[in-house]
Amino acid sequence: QVQLVESGGGLVQAGGSLRLSCEVSGRTFSHYAMGWFRQAPGKEREFVAAISWSGDTLYADSVKGRFTISRDNAKNTVYLQMNSLKPEDTAVYYCALRYYSATYSEGAYDYWGQGTQVTVSS
Repeated sequence: QVQLVESGGGLVQAGGSLRLSCEVSGRTFSHYAMGWFRQAPGKEREFVAAISWSGDTLYADSVKGRFTISRDNAKNTVYLQMNSLKPEDTAVYYCALRYYSATYSEGAYDYWGQGTQVTVSS
């Protein structure tokens, strides 16, 4: 069974930074891609960023230039560095895993973490 555990969320002022981490444990059968999604109160979950096993990245337009996704395959961990945070970035952030290529599509991911809250005050 594959498990994902997020950490690093918290409360930050607008313009500040946070780094989220997502550690993967359990048996993974092949190279896998990782994604970050978020869900704000009253809204649907949306794509934020994704990274392939080899490091190719995808970003939502709303976070391009502010967020950076990266991974350390030796540590089975993916990161989301969030800079220049805005109040509209407030959400629960989820990491997700799928085998093969990175994608924007939420339904393509096989495993999900429990989420970590990010709150950006104005």
